[in-house]
Amino acid sequence: MKNIFNQHRLIKKVVVMSSVVLTVLATNSCSDDFLDQPSYNNTDSNKVFENLQTAEMFVLGCYRGLVPAEMFYQLGAGDTVNHSLEALNNSKYNIGNYNYDAYTPFTVTGIYSAMYAVIERTNIAVYQLGKMAASEKRDALIGEAKSIRAFCYYNLIRIYGDVPSVFEPLETLDPNDENTFYPKRASRDEIYDRIVGDLQEAAVNVPTLAASGYGTTERLSKEGVNALLAKIALYAAGYSLRWELNTSNPGVVSRRSDNARVRELYQIADNACAAIITGGTKSLVQSQSGKSGFEALWFNFDRRNFGAVNSEMLWHIASLGQNTNSAFQVYAHPGYRGGVFGSRSSQQMILPSYYLSFNQNDTRRDVTCTSYSVYFLEAGAAGDTFVDVGTTYSAIMPGKFRLSWSVEPQAAADRNLNIPLLRYADVLLMYAETQNYLNNGPTAAANAALTAVRTRAGIGSLPLPSGQADFLKAIVQERKWEFAGEFMLRTDLIRTNSLTTEIEATRQDMKDLTRRLGKYANVATYRLYKFHKNSQVYGDPFLALPYIDITNPTEIATIKNVPTSSANYAAYQTALRAIVAAHGQPTSTDDKWYPTQMFEAYTSTFNGNARKAVGFGAGFNVLGMGNNMYSKAFGYAENGNAYPGWVESANDGLFFGFQTNKTELLPFAAASAGHPMIDNPNLTQLPGY
Repeated sequence: MKNIFNQHRLIKKVVVMSSVVLTVLATNSCSDDFLDQPSYNNTDSNKVFENLQTAEMFVLGCYRGLVPAEMFYQLGAGDTVNHSLEALNNSKYNIGNYNYDAYTPFTVTGIYSAMYAVIERTNIAVYQLGKMAASEKRDALIGEAKSIRAFCYYNLIRIYGDVPSVFEPLETLDPNDENTFYPKRASRDEIYDRIVGDLQEAAVNVPTLAASGYGTTERLSKEGVNALLAKIALYAAGYSLRWELNTSNPGVVSRRSDNARVRELYQIADNACAAIITGGTKSLVQSQSGKSGFEALWFNFDRRNFGAVNSEMLWHIASLGQNTNSAFQVYAHPGYRGGVFGSRSSQQMILPSYYLSFNQNDTRRDVTCTSYSVYFLEAGAAGDTFVDVGTTYSAIMPGKFRLSWSVEPQAAADRNLNIPLLRYADVLLMYAETQNYLNNGPTAAANAALTAVRTRAGIGSLPLPSGQADFLKAIVQERKWEFAGEFMLRTDLIRTNSLTTEIEATRQDMKDLTRRLGKYANVATYRLYKFHKNSQVYGDPFLALPYIDITNPTEIATIKNVPTSSANYAAYQTALRAIVAAHGQPTSTDDKWYPTQMFEAYTSTFNGNARKAVGFGAGFNVLGMGNNMYSKAFGYAENGNAYPGWVESANDGLFFGFQTNKTELLPFAAASAGHPMIDNPNLTQLPGY
């Protein structure tokens, strides 16, 4: 009997992994006691698979490590929505701006090794379960393991393109065969076709959530498998950077040449989505307790009220306790400076072009984007005072996973925040896309699916495009509004052949916005924010800081007259309240407001004095944000008739490293031991690197 764990001397060289650790994952991570159990280890794979109980524990362990930090750290930007706030030459900033090569620290490496580590575990599970007596439970576990494996290959291919194809456990392979430890790249189409087949099989054998008894969707059910099948089928049929494996000729972004198979994959995705939709067990979370549906979804998800979101969340990764916690979105929040939430900087911002793209009735904007940050105001006998301070356009931050909505983190880098992977909204938009493709234009079913997502967001009355190309563009935009921060948009844009177009459009939008040109000609330069104290409690339902955009020249003249003496502060507040009342907003003498010049630096003289006049101490406070973009002028005129460097610069401007037909995929790292190109001499590099 082979002991696969005693092959470390050889396996440490292999592309797939250096060791295998079996880890028990709770079927319901709401049980903190279970998650805090120590890892389960066994050096004899045959022993583990003597019965279905321990075999199931092995399969549950395969969920561990499915979402490495690089998935949301390094690849959480560059999607024309989120932008890195790390300093220049930081890996996150460079990868978000598509500036990487095979020899710098900017190259993503952890995802490669992490995915193959999980693939080896799933290969063991599929092989060993296949030797057990057939049963409904055994077949379900095989389907679950194959689905996890499919997710790993989906991640590898969308990041690296063609990758080694390993579908057998190491213990079954010939150690004298060079390909065992040094596998070459294989055709992504062949890998895609295999995992699509695996998922079709799994969708039959894995139980529904209702029949499973799992309690939450942290574990894959039939609905989740079908959603994963639809997603991977669309990627398999979609666009990607392709090149000839047996040459070093540069490639181009294209889809597979077999049009019949492309259509077949769209049909597979369509059928999988239809199975979920017609199954009747899934639905979008709707408005409740004074919250919009989108707000209720994310507030409850952040609070770990999973029973309230099971209808929409098809799969999310458990993250709680000592064994399964992660730093998911630890840097994607409004930014905090002290107090209950600690001093935690946001290292991601929301591009203002995206923030301003929302329809005024779209309830997703203020969930996804926050135009406030938490600031320490003063210490007092009754306790410290913190405020939600309004920001400028260059200081809009992510809000979907804000700390104030969450349960208290276990530690600074352990958010106790589950990682969302598949949602019913995704199924609806995928279905709209497949219907549009298969019928050369949107069908009634496609329109209904897109409208359902829009209606939940409050924009269901928007007109629907009638042409196939325009309808796909609408879906691409809808996905941006719906899925910001869920680390899928970057590769979605590639899959739909939209990345170059979206990057070029965003670059131009950002330049036009700084100059207030075109569609941004009437964007408000001044905004009145309402003074608001932060409650300093986890579970605070606070959503957005009230504000009024000011465009009337007379009102602008009034708010620009910021007093510099405290003796005039009260009169100034009276004048501001009159403006507020003129805009139909209720106000009282207890309310305080302050103006912000949205294109100046947050720390400009005007903005600092305006905050000082409302009681912000010195007024020129720093924000919990990285790289200090907020302390630089964003507007063209405000910046001395020049674009801000981070918007337009050859060395560090927006997406400065992007090159069509090159940077859509990342290279294999080749600088040192532990990197794929060094460890595996049979790997070939992506042409262009």
